[in-house]
Amino acid sequence: MTVTPLPERLRPRTLEDITGQAHLLGPDGVISRLLASGHLPSLLLWGPPGCGKTTIARLLAQRLGLRFVPFSAVLGGVPELRAVIAEAAATRNLGQGTLLFIDELHRFSKSQQDALLPHVEAGTVLLVGATTENPSFAINRALLSRARAFTLRALDPAALGELIDRALSHPEGLPEVTVEPVARELLVRFAAGDGRRLLILLEGAAALTAAGEAVTAETVAEVAAAPAPDHDKRGESHYDVASAFIKSMRASDVQAALFYLARQLESGEDPTFVARRIIIFACEDVGLADPQALVIAASALTAASNIGMPEAIYPLSQAVIYCATAPKSNTTKAYFAAAEAVRAHPAAQVPLFLRNAPTQFMADLGYTAGYVYDHDAPEHFAGQQCLPDELLGSEFYAPGAFGFEKEIAKRLEWWQARRKPRGGTI
Repeated sequence: MTVTPLPERLRPRTLEDITGQAHLLGPDGVISRLLASGHLPSLLLWGPPGCGKTTIARLLAQRLGLRFVPFSAVLGGVPELRAVIAEAAATRNLGQGTLLFIDELHRFSKSQQDALLPHVEAGTVLLVGATTENPSFAINRALLSRARAFTLRALDPAALGELIDRALSHPEGLPEVTVEPVARELLVRFAAGDGRRLLILLEGAAALTAAGEAVTAETVAEVAAAPAPDHDKRGESHYDVASAFIKSMRASDVQAALFYLARQLESGEDPTFVARRIIIFACEDVGLADPQALVIAASALTAASNIGMPEAIYPLSQAVIYCATAPKSNTTKAYFAAAEAVRAHPAAQVPLFLRNAPTQFMADLGYTAGYVYDHDAPEHFAGQQCLPDELLGSEFYAPGAFGFEKEIAKRLEWWQARRKPRGGTI
């Protein structure tokens, strides 16, 4: 027997019934205000799965009295799109407008997206595109300039709670079902902001619950099995989670750093990708405040490469804990000041005393003349200045105030007090 799934049975009938998107559809929401003005442009709806993109498009068509024509960017190409556009042009001539809803719009190539432009400009269709990818990266600039992009939010616990209440009270929902409070909390947690997933889990748990009994947390866990974290190894969430991972270590928030480490690994992220990020962090954000951080991070990459998952979690966790709790310094950015000096002085000459003299002719020109081998000097320091003449006195590196760099600062001060003018020795 075929039964319409619960998410479809509970699909909102009006825009006001949509939950969790008040910033767009509430009384003061931007789409509500555009509708009230009578000038709704083509729209790009960007948001995670299960937040209402398709439903919003369908109800916008209903509100505006337009034909609703859904089109999948996964299943359809330019020929199919041209047929849809031709039909829309014909119905427009008869006085009936068309709202063209393209799901997964980011999967269209640039040429496919370009094929939409003249028809959007001419008003042949009102385009509503849905995407789970950031439009700034996934949609070409020409199409972006002809549509308004809006961000839909993952449903928060309050909105998901409203959906549960609606499901349990709606005549077409599950009016005979009750849900234990702990099971309700688990449904919200496993849904992870996805309203569709929430209703599918609830319907599945209700199906496994005997008549007259309440849905339990155990039943919800059984239906949910192993919920997949919200992480796409190639999409925007890949970079969002990686960014949060680095920023948590930088903030010395070891608990958050471990959470984002697990978020990546449990989602199937390549452990060597994670390890390389830790190495970069050890150099860029810990640096010389604790030079051992690079040693541990590099060892974690070697270990992860050699042993693979799941055992790679141990060296990676060790490296994350070490780096997150290490003193921080970003003084390795001194390189960029030095690089700027290179660009500003591209012809700066290496001082003669520092040059190599493999031939007698070069020695006669003064190459190496005046150079003092530091290990022959008292305290292994000759005090010679090695920068080109036009850069003498430049400072690219200044030690930080934490960890090992406090010791480096003492050494620099000691050397600076003993350094001589060009050509001098101690």
